[in-house]
Amino acid sequence: MRKSPSLKPSQARFLKKLFPGDGAVFSPEETLVFGADNSRRFAPPWAVVRPENEDQVRELLAFAHKERIPILGRGRGTNTVGGCTPVHGGVAVSFLRMNAIEEISSDDFLAVCRPGVITGDLQKACAEKGLFYPPDPASAGFSTIGGNAATCAGGMRAVKYGVTRDYVLGLRAVAPGGEIVSTGGRTHKNVAGLDLTRLLAGSEGTLALFTEITLKLLPLPETAATTAAAFAGLDDALRAAQNVFRCGVLPTAMELMTEEVLAAIAPLGAAPWPKTAKAALLLAVDGSAEAVRADGVRLEKALSEAGPVYLETAASPEQEQAVWKLRKLISPASFNIAPDKISDDATFPRGAVGEAVTGIREIAGRAALPILVFGHLGDGNLHVNIMHDASDPDQAARAAKAREHILDLTLKLRGTLSGEHGVGLAKLPYLPRQIGETELALMRRIKAAFDPHGIMNPGKAF
Repeated sequence: MRKSPSLKPSQARFLKKLFPGDGAVFSPEETLVFGADNSRRFAPPWAVVRPENEDQVRELLAFAHKERIPILGRGRGTNTVGGCTPVHGGVAVSFLRMNAIEEISSDDFLAVCRPGVITGDLQKACAEKGLFYPPDPASAGFSTIGGNAATCAGGMRAVKYGVTRDYVLGLRAVAPGGEIVSTGGRTHKNVAGLDLTRLLAGSEGTLALFTEITLKLLPLPETAATTAAAFAGLDDALRAAQNVFRCGVLPTAMELMTEEVLAAIAPLGAAPWPKTAKAALLLAVDGSAEAVRADGVRLEKALSEAGPVYLETAASPEQEQAVWKLRKLISPASFNIAPDKISDDATFPRGAVGEAVTGIREIAGRAALPILVFGHLGDGNLHVNIMHDASDPDQAARAAKAREHILDLTLKLRGTLSGEHGVGLAKLPYLPRQIGETELALMRRIKAAFDPHGIMNPGKAF
């Protein structure tokens, strides 16, 4: 891959011709925003292009392959690991103009859309037809289907419904050189050949760029219910969660908020539980009205056996929204504690969550920094926010050291360094601690088969 500080004049002319008008921009003022994502990392791209159709993407990748120009696909830049930061320069490819929902089929239970479709817009369009697209990342209101597929986004409903990869039935993608790769199809089962669809979904833009995505849909649940429970200690909350699974109820979502998180959000909203609460669970169930009522009874019984200091099921949509608003307050509340955070999404075996939280608290004590732990308890996926002031070199160093200790703890407990955010730049230095050299070498050989010149999102993922 050629490491040049900018495009050659002939290369810029090619891009201007392929992407007329404002389809290609080059000035720092126009390209600045495309050099960053939600990780707060930044590196300037050489140019930004905005394709409107697959032919433009195909011609772009044929040209980039020949000229050895780095290519970085992106949607809304919501990822938190530097996944689309152009650290090697190159051309950022914004897919926001390829944003059509091509089809929603009530017969085949699928949707076909372009990568720039906003996830929440697809969910609403499906719901209008009585259909359900379950993956629901926190950024669903503004992230794109293409970005979700590239990172295999998860979300709160993953405990019952799985993650984005579980709903990608087929892909049209463009590989370096302009070759069209068509994988999967319209069927909900398909074991013909190697599963290239699942390989590409979650590949973080390192193999190809998606131009069309076929997604599995489900029947829209008739109704849903939300229950909030608070406990005097973490052990009680974890016991309650075990009781829920053992009673035969599979929640749509099961979110944990630890003592540190409850303290952080307390000034921002009227929490319904008493001040004695040291941990809280937010749970949702969905299905038919009859099934939801039955699940609700079993759910409350299971939670009651753990001795909650607060237990309430929302009686209206407004009350449900108020409960989930508390969960959404965590991110803004965290910045009232410190101006910067290192955010990880370590995932643990369900039975190891208690040990993980205890270990992280010990690490926080040694680092003398606040660390918030919360997230998707139902599948063991915890968000860990190491709060600090990055302008203070001592705090920055302690935060970095705390992160290393947390990642070491994660692997010691047989967890994974990332459950839904991906690797990007942020986790790359730590990846060999989890994945062996034999496996990494195999990944690199697959990468070379797709991308022999290493132009696709270089320096990321593996």
